[in-house]
Amino acid sequence: MSIDILKGLFEQHFHAPPERVQPLQGQLGGSGRVIVRLTGEQNKVRLSGGGQSDAQDNGQSAIGILYDVREENVAFLEFSRHFRRHGLPVPEIYADDLRHGAYIEQDLGNTTLFEFLVANRAGENIAPAVVDAYIKVVQMLPRFQVDAGRDVNYKVCYPRASFDRQSIAWDLNYFKYYFLRLAGIAFNEQALENDFSRLTKFLLTAPRDYFLYRDYQSRNVMLLGDGQPFFLDYQGGRKGALHYDIASLLYDAKADLPPALRQKLLDHYTDALRGSIGMERDAFMHHYYAFVYVRIMQSLGAYGFRGFYERKPHFLQSVPYAVKNLRWLLDNVTLPIALPALTSAFQGILTSQKLLALTGESDRRGRTVTPESPKEASPVPATDKLVARIFSFSFHRGGPPKDETGHGGGFVFDARSLPNPGREERFKALTGKDAPVIDYLRQHKSVDEYLKNAEGLIDASINNYQSRGFKSLTASFGCTGGQHRSVYLAEQLARHLRAKDGVEVVLRHIELEKMELEKMGLEKRGR
Repeated sequence: MSIDILKGLFEQHFHAPPERVQPLQGQLGGSGRVIVRLTGEQNKVRLSGGGQSDAQDNGQSAIGILYDVREENVAFLEFSRHFRRHGLPVPEIYADDLRHGAYIEQDLGNTTLFEFLVANRAGENIAPAVVDAYIKVVQMLPRFQVDAGRDVNYKVCYPRASFDRQSIAWDLNYFKYYFLRLAGIAFNEQALENDFSRLTKFLLTAPRDYFLYRDYQSRNVMLLGDGQPFFLDYQGGRKGALHYDIASLLYDAKADLPPALRQKLLDHYTDALRGSIGMERDAFMHHYYAFVYVRIMQSLGAYGFRGFYERKPHFLQSVPYAVKNLRWLLDNVTLPIALPALTSAFQGILTSQKLLALTGESDRRGRTVTPESPKEASPVPATDKLVARIFSFSFHRGGPPKDETGHGGGFVFDARSLPNPGREERFKALTGKDAPVIDYLRQHKSVDEYLKNAEGLIDASINNYQSRGFKSLTASFGCTGGQHRSVYLAEQLARHLRAKDGVEVVLRHIELEKMELEKMGLEKRGR
């Protein structure tokens, strides 16, 4: 992919080349996307602090996206054009080149609803202008779900056409494996699965013939200078129940909306829904809080995966807010079904010292726990540790990494005999760190046996090295492309070794680093 493609699309639409390309990755975009702002000569000076810009006033500006997952691009473009035909405020698609994973769209400025909220609140005191913006957003939701949902093309949905049993299972297992397990919350596996089954069965009794936006939250709403909201990131939309999206907005963790405001906004939404399809509030509320719980669990799973599993601590900053929402729900809501094992797990979350360390709260003994790194403190000083360097790499593109420690090499494991997710279209854009790939590999006994054998060899060497005072050990996993099997095995070994005393783990994914550099190179060429 190349920025030149976006420049060509810009010139095709505006009949003049862009004079400036400004990278926006990490500000507006989802994972894996290259996002830039392209502006013409007369639009190089933009307003600061959000709102509309010179470029928006005269139309010589666009947001360009490069992304190589064709199915998601198709869904976003199809939904965008469909919503605009229904008069909904979503960006206009100016031009696209699906063959190269590129498109340009209307520039909606710099201010998200979340940023507007943060800039205009003092604790629970939220400025009236923010409340008005939220009211507009909740009143707009039924137009997406009901009006536009009647004739949307669900055939382009990705990865699922509906929020069905499988989708719910993905969210619940995400929570179980990447939050409960990694946070060290105790639970009975079978009892929890029984509760998941009861919860899923109950959720599926809700009417679900509507458009489910999937990520209807404050960061995906742009506010123009006149306060008009515009909506983004609905490419994960599918057919489903009404409740999930309003739960996503009102229980968006870091937005931390006060309960009274959540109630006020929910009233506005149910009033709009009653006017749209005649659904009475009591009928809606029967399922509502069950969907709130599911949305919170999905979010906690995401925070756990990025924070605990991928060791990116900033993702854990949202956990205290989600836990605060759980506490409110447990104190104020009674579900129509009994979920004793899940409720017990929630109580474990509220009393977990590991999670209290993220909040700065006091534990039961009155000790204040400060919110430092989520990584557990080790009794072994860093200078006395054996450093285990773990790599994933591609045999096809470069081979094993060179040893730069002077130790003389290390273990090199060839994973090319294992089942290859890269041969299946659904996994091509994913890596061995993504949940669907992990689930696929864990289903194969050969992968589990391979990993256990590798761990056994390395454990024996570590014990021997530590007894002899050695300070370095290297293990490299290679597969054909360096994207799926080798990454998964390296991640699992790193997780295994981090639990050992006296071992410091340094993990690198050589091929993924190259891929990231290629993306960054695209952005640099656009500066």
